[in-house]
Amino acid sequence: MTHPVDPVAPAPDPAPGMRLAIDEARRALEHDDVPIGAVVLAHDGTLLAAAHNERELHEDPTAHAEVLALRRAAAALGSWRVLDATLYVTLEPCAMCAGAIVLSRIPRVVYGCTDPKAGAAGSVLDVLDQPALNHRPEVVGGVLADECAELLRAFFRARRR
Repeated sequence: MTHPVDPVAPAPDPAPGMRLAIDEARRALEHDDVPIGAVVLAHDGTLLAAAHNERELHEDPTAHAEVLALRRAAAALGSWRVLDATLYVTLEPCAMCAGAIVLSRIPRVVYGCTDPKAGAAGSVLDVLDQPALNHRPEVVGGVLADECAELLRAFFRARRR
C-alpha cells in the first residue's frame, strides 16, 4: 500500500533503513519479545532512534517498537514533532502505533510485512490515511517483507515446540 508522495522530493531507497529495523528486531529475541524493530532516520540518513519490542521485558502493553522509537526520536530532536524523518518498522503498525505516528507528525512510514490481524496501515484499518485526522504520512509497505515475515514465523514456530 502506498499513499501519495511529494513529486518534488524523491524518496530514498527504503531497503537500508529496513535492514536497520530488521537488525533491531533481532534484539527483541534476547528477552523473548516478538521480533519487531523500528528505526527513525532523518532525511539525511542520520539515525535518530532505534527500538524493538519490549512488552515482555517491561510487562508494558504499550512498549511496541514504533512507540519506543518515536519517543526516542522526539527526545533526540527536542520536540514531540518528529519532522523531516522516516519511521521504518518491520511489521505494519497496529492501531495504537498508527495513532502515535499520526500524533508525532512524522511524514513517512515504511513497513516490512503486513499484519492481517491487527494492521492499521491498510490491512484491517487504515488509520494512517484517515481523512478526518489532521496528519496523513506517506506510507510504503512491503519493503523486505519476506525477511521481516520470516523473523516472525521463526519466532512463533519456536514457541509452539
